Amino acid sequence: MSAARPSDLDPALAARLKRDDHGLLAAVVQQWDTGEVLMVGWMDDEALHRTLTSGRCTYWSRSRQEYWVKGETSGHQQWVRSVALDCDGDTVLVRVDQVGAACHTGDRTCFDADLLPAVVVDRSGAVVDGTAAARPAAGPTVGVPSVVTGGADPMEGA
Repeated sequence: MSAARPSDLDPALAARLKRDDHGLLAAVVQQWDTGEVLMVGWMDDEALHRTLTSGRCTYWSRSRQEYWVKGETSGHQQWVRSVALDCDGDTVLVRVDQVGAACHTGDRTCFDADLLPAVVVDRSGAVVDGTAAARPAAGPTVGVPSVVTGGADPMEGA
């Protein structure tokens, strides 16, 4: 495990965090008004502290081993609207007002460029027309649920 970097994060909040072996937790970044998922970054305690107290998203760069404020050089800033800790304490959801592209490639989000073929089913388990499953597969389809007959949807109300 990496040595923790010094931080001014509230100790009560720090005690709730579950970090990986490098002292980091995932930060899922979402556009506050549309719900669009923009990117995933990594924060240590100090990056989270800076994000909570500055109103700007700060991340820990795993490749450069330094803090970076989103948009500091690109102008594609992220203005914090809210930050929530997930139920396990290992991920934060940062809702932002994104200015410009969120992805380093220049795309609006980091999830724009590589849509994977996926089976799409409705709640009954029926394949939705026009999805990847409607096209011939290269091999057996794994993980496609069978049609549910009767009973309550276990995800209902989740």
